[in-house]
Amino acid sequence: MNKIQNRVKLIGHLGADPEIRSLESGRKVANFRIATNSTYTNEKGERKEDTQWHPIVAWGKLAEICEEHLTKGKKVAVEGKLVHRTYETKDGDKRYVTEILCDELMML
Repeated sequence: MNKIQNRVKLIGHLGADPEIRSLESGRKVANFRIATNSTYTNEKGERKEDTQWHPIVAWGKLAEICEEHLTKGKKVAVEGKLVHRTYETKDGDKRYVTEILCDELMML
């Protein structure tokens, strides 16, 4: 049962090309967002579409694959875990971030 704890699986389209950074160690990290869409009917009987944006982070070899193959609009399936972190801006403001740490990627 431990293997299914904190797992996220999404299929969506990239909103922009991935942002790729190389660390001093030479390891790469890719940051990108994917959009997922769902439809529902509101109380007036109108069909509505809801788009959610999900920030994705990929490290190492997976980041290199993202750099080589992913572009804006590309449809992908991602799997990973949901992570929360905080950081402080240069102005001293505290920021909270929720993102998906991707460990599996499939181009569709």
